[in-house]
Amino acid sequence: MPSTLEPQQISRESYRFIAEKVYEHSRIRLGDDKQALVSGRLAKRLRALNLDSYEAYCALLNSAKGTEEIGPLVDSISTNHTHFFREIEHLNFVRDEALKFWFPQVTRKRETFKFWSAACSSGEEPYTVAILLAEYARTHGTFNWQIEASDISSQILAKAQAAIYEESRIAMPQPEWLSRYFQKGTGDFAGSYRVKDCLTRQVKFHRLNLLQAHYPVQPNQHVIFCRNVMIYFDTATQQELVLKLIGQLAPGGYFVVGHSESLLGIKHPLKSVKPGVYRKE
Repeated sequence: MPSTLEPQQISRESYRFIAEKVYEHSRIRLGDDKQALVSGRLAKRLRALNLDSYEAYCALLNSAKGTEEIGPLVDSISTNHTHFFREIEHLNFVRDEALKFWFPQVTRKRETFKFWSAACSSGEEPYTVAILLAEYARTHGTFNWQIEASDISSQILAKAQAAIYEESRIAMPQPEWLSRYFQKGTGDFAGSYRVKDCLTRQVKFHRLNLLQAHYPVQPNQHVIFCRNVMIYFDTATQQELVLKLIGQLAPGGYFVVGHSESLLGIKHPLKSVKPGVYRKE
């Protein structure tokens, strides 16, 4: 059974060892200011492993079985809070400008509009975009569209694929969207909603590290969201990541980062459109 003991406070040496492991396997840079966050996020993991200290956890990571623990370690550190219609200005841009540009082309050529949520977390971002695309089809005419969504955490991806969310976490800009795109839970799922199949079948999930050699996503994406990710990386990693991601972008496609991020100090061929939004010429 999992331990009920609270692990001792993490030492500087243990924190540095764990931070190095995280960087080695995910390129996420954990500064000294993240020690309390790491301690808090790993405490539950230590209890599940019946370990009463971070030193014991470091010993596990350094043992022959350490490779098996890398996944849960990165999962614990990389899981982030998100919500539907987060940073709505970017979503309005997709609806009002990106789709205005791409819709005539993809419909005329009978192509598929492709969107990639590169760090999808628990799924709110790709399902939000799915709602926007479905609504655009309702008002402008049917067109083919596909969303790909990826994350480094297998644990959080399982939640995204389940597509079940507590009612308190779902706030729709248009009230009718709740009944149109979500199914209300009953019995054991009372108080929750599940995203309907008309959206989930349009979203394809991948577990991937954004710094891996090859991506299992289609090339020539029309829009790529990589929001609130680069803040965890050092400049050299940001540079590498941006160039890799825009390699998947179609000419004329849009690359979007979070409101707290920018490409300042990074060499790239993109044109700035508005805060956080860039276009591939």
